[in-house]
Amino acid sequence: MRLQGKKAIVTGGASGFGEGIVRKFLAEGASVLIADLNIEAASTLADSLGNNAYAVEANVATDNGAAAIREAAVKELGGVDILVNNAGTTHLPSPMEDVSESDFDKVFAVNCKSVYLTAKHIVPLLKAQASGSILNVASTAAVSPRPNLNWYNASKGWMTTATQAMAIELAPQGIRVNAINPVAGDTPLLQKFMGEDTPEVRAKFISTIPLGRFSTPEDMGNAACYLCSDEAGMVTGVCMEVDGGRCI
Repeated sequence: MRLQGKKAIVTGGASGFGEGIVRKFLAEGASVLIADLNIEAASTLADSLGNNAYAVEANVATDNGAAAIREAAVKELGGVDILVNNAGTTHLPSPMEDVSESDFDKVFAVNCKSVYLTAKHIVPLLKAQASGSILNVASTAAVSPRPNLNWYNASKGWMTTATQAMAIELAPQGIRVNAINPVAGDTPLLQKFMGEDTPEVRAKFISTIPLGRFSTPEDMGNAACYLCSDEAGMVTGVCMEVDGGRCI
C-alpha cells in the first residue's frame, strides 16, 4: 500500500500503459481519475475497478480538456497528489519529409502541448499544498531513436527535457517530476509504431531488446508506482529506462 491515501490522475488511462499504471496505483491504495478521450472505455474500466476509480472525458491537447481534468479531480478525488502524463500518439513509420503537417501537429499536441496544459491547470494545486509528484511517460525513442519515427522521436526528446526543466523549477515547492522511458509494448499504439503488425515485424522489433520481449502495462505500473511513491522522495528529474536493455 505504497500509495495509500494518494489522489492520482492518469491521462490516457483507459488502455495500454496507462491502464497498467491505473491498476497498480489502485492496488497500492490510491484513488485514481482516468482521463481519456475514449470515455466509454474509461468508464467501463473505472466501473470494473471499484469505488476508488473515476473517469472523465478529456482531450488533453486542449485547454478545455485539461481544465475538465482539474475540475473532475477536485470533485471526485478532493484534490491531486500525483499527475501521470501518459496520453500519447505517433505517426506511421515514414521518411521525415513525407509525414503530413496534420500528423506532425497531432503528435506534438498530444505528446508535448498536453504536458504544458496539465501543468497549467494542475501545478497550482500541487504548489498550494507544497507537495506532489508528476510522472511523464516518455520513450526510449528519446534516447535511441528508431528510423522513420522521426517526429515521434523528437516529441519524446522534448518530453525528457521538459521533465528535467519542470523538476528543477518545482523542486523548491516540494514537487518531484520524473519520467519513464518504455520500449515498444503490446498496446493500441504498437501497430502504428511498426507500420504493420506481422510476426516478422514483431520479431524485428523484439530483436533490438536484450531481454527479448516488449514492455508490458505491468512493467510501467511498477516503475510508475516507485517514482510516484514516498520511497522515491529524493528522486527528481530522472528519466528511467524501462526497456529491457534496449538503450544500452
